[in-house]
Amino acid sequence: WLERWSSNRKVASSNPRTDKVQICPDPVPVSTVADPVPVSTVADPVPVSTVEDPVPVSTVADPVPLPVSTIEEGVSSQCDMAEELSRQLEDILNTYCLEDNGEDGVNLPHGQSYCPVLNGLANEKELDAKPDEVKVNAGGVEKVKIQEKKKVKGLGKEITLLMQTLNTLSTPEEKLTGLCKKYAELLEERRNNQKLMRVLQKKQSQLVQETDHLRNEHSKTILARSKLESLCRELQRHNRTLKDDGTQRARVEEEKRKEVTSHFQVTLYDIQAQMEQHDERNASLRLENSELAEKLKKLIQQYELREEHIDKVFKHKELQQQLVDAKLHQAQGLLIESEDRHHREKDFLLKEAAESQRMCELMKQQEVHLKQQLSLYTEKFEDFQTTLSKSNEVFTTFKQEMEKMTKKIKKLEKETTMYRSRWESSNKALLNMAEEKTVQEREFDSLQGKVGRLEKLCRALQNERNELSKKVQGLSAGPEDDPSPGDESNSLPPIDSQEPSPDTTTPSSSTPCCHFSPELATENQACAASLTAQE
Repeated sequence: WLERWSSNRKVASSNPRTDKVQICPDPVPVSTVADPVPVSTVADPVPVSTVEDPVPVSTVADPVPLPVSTIEEGVSSQCDMAEELSRQLEDILNTYCLEDNGEDGVNLPHGQSYCPVLNGLANEKELDAKPDEVKVNAGGVEKVKIQEKKKVKGLGKEITLLMQTLNTLSTPEEKLTGLCKKYAELLEERRNNQKLMRVLQKKQSQLVQETDHLRNEHSKTILARSKLESLCRELQRHNRTLKDDGTQRARVEEEKRKEVTSHFQVTLYDIQAQMEQHDERNASLRLENSELAEKLKKLIQQYELREEHIDKVFKHKELQQQLVDAKLHQAQGLLIESEDRHHREKDFLLKEAAESQRMCELMKQQEVHLKQQLSLYTEKFEDFQTTLSKSNEVFTTFKQEMEKMTKKIKKLEKETTMYRSRWESSNKALLNMAEEKTVQEREFDSLQGKVGRLEKLCRALQNERNELSKKVQGLSAGPEDDPSPGDESNSLPPIDSQEPSPDTTTPSSSTPCCHFSPELATENQACAASLTAQE
């Protein structure tokens, strides 16, 4: 993941954008960035087919270019930081993966190939092959040990069998040949055992070398892990800074985008207003053209009527030539004046027609120019829509990545809480066990003291019992040695009669059976009560 991230950073830094409106290259969390305005909310441009008359170029307001110096500086600083982190990651990978392969690959026995270890794990082939070899070696050693034990156990049996076979033979020569055969078999078996021992010693040396090599790799992986952890911390800090910068840039870009959209809408509204004005002007020009056409028609009709009238006059003059000789000069003067007036009116109308044609051509040229301007603005609007769609795609991809990261973080937090609760429960159980241990040690000490006291009491009671038994034996021996008839009634009864039976008599608490102090009796009773309570 880190390598992919560094490669993406390099590609982004090698291909910077040069547009006026730049999108932030680093993704921004979706929760902190306002949703972009959809393209459909922007006022749609007026279709070209509705435009009848062109709009002057000077009346259209050009879009104001946005300043991008701050955005370019932020992008360059972030690219430098990303390149630094990717360089550190490549250094760690080169030092702990590639250099180990070059240094330790020569020392491996039997031409074994070395594979780089990362985070304490080798390639799958090595992991699959090594356990099989270790199992085979361990199985061989265990088999050898079992065989040695069996040999030691069966040595006595073999000796007995050998003696029995020798006893079956009659002559000493046969016994000697049997012993030689047995010796040859044992010698061959000893040689095989020595060969097996050498093979096992070689395998043991190989295993020792492999264990040393694995220990070195383990230490190197631990160092690489520590460096990767530090690099991950730096990456997390960098991600936080990128997050903050992204939020700020997103806000700035949102404000700029709103300004651009508002400016674009204002320009579109201006264009629409100007086009409406030109529509009104075109309508007025059409009315004027229609009026001029009607005037021309009226003039032509008048001219035709005048020509007909002149023809009639000529016919009438031909018929009444003699009658109108006097009026000929007057009629000719009137005709000349009318012709001059007609020529002047005709020239005036021709000039007005040429001027109107020239104005029409100019209006057509302006219309073509305005159509070109509209096509340029539509192309710019399409470029703006493509940039907005690209920014939306970037936001969606980053949103998906952030959701994945939040799921992973929640999972790790659950695991930490679970392990923490387990640790607290185990710590509480350990404290309870320690308290129980101290209580049991105290009880054990008190019981040991009580047992010592009871032992002392038992010894004292045994001593008193022995003394009493001696006294009773002395008293019973005296009357037997020196009997008298007068004292037979007063003589003591035998020991059996003196001892009270448990069924008939019981010693009272006031007259104890043994001569010891009442303090010992109370202590004895207390110890007995405590023992019964504990049981």
